[in-house]
Amino acid sequence: MKLAGKIAAITGGTAGMGRGIAEAFLAEGAKVALFARNADKGAKVLAELGAGDNAIFIAGDVMSQADLEGFVDQVIAHFGTLDILVNNAGGAGDLQPLVNLSDHAFDEAMKWNVYSTFWASRRALPTMLDKGNGRIINISSMEGKHGKPVLTAYSAAKHAVNGMTKSLAREVGAQGVTVNAICPGIVITDIIKNNGPATAKAMGMELDEMIAMFAADSAIKRPNTVEEVAAMAVLLASEAGAGITGQQISVDGGTAQY
Repeated sequence: MKLAGKIAAITGGTAGMGRGIAEAFLAEGAKVALFARNADKGAKVLAELGAGDNAIFIAGDVMSQADLEGFVDQVIAHFGTLDILVNNAGGAGDLQPLVNLSDHAFDEAMKWNVYSTFWASRRALPTMLDKGNGRIINISSMEGKHGKPVLTAYSAAKHAVNGMTKSLAREVGAQGVTVNAICPGIVITDIIKNNGPATAKAMGMELDEMIAMFAADSAIKRPNTVEEVAAMAVLLASEAGAGITGQQISVDGGTAQY
């Protein structure tokens, strides 16, 4: 029960890594609030989690500042406080060579990944700073350390998330709040299954070829799992992670060895 009594807010919390982190947090004694766009799916996930009053769902879009700030406010109003913020929602968006990439697509990548992290963190911080304790965990990507063709906007956004993580950690560390980023490698989630074929096509290959390419680039020669990412989130959220801040921790099977 490493997170007993803690309140966690997780964006993109109904699928993939977000849901996996929610399940891991609940298993360690936390109460969780999930945020995603689809209200029907949110209700279904709550029923599947079977966590009763320990889990709530709030519908909204991370690309909407009002929705995202409202989510943080509602979590604090419902549970009375907020201890852990997981900025998980994000994605690659339109995949084009840079010469074909529109301003709109680039703006969307920034809003989806960078602005969402900025808005939610800014809203959550006063509560954490007032009590002198808190955890902000940003789900970045190995593309925040590396780069690949047609992922220019996504890579730029995740590099920005990593930069924000470093600077914010310096701002609030002495006040008891840690800020870290997890940089996963390829993880086979519903997003990969649903959107992966388009990504692979943009790279000139099939989905299974793309997965094999990412796996071959790692030391373990396989994709990572949701559970491996969630385990790192638990560590960073717990008291065992109190001395870790400003880091971009790779959970990528040894792809980025720094």
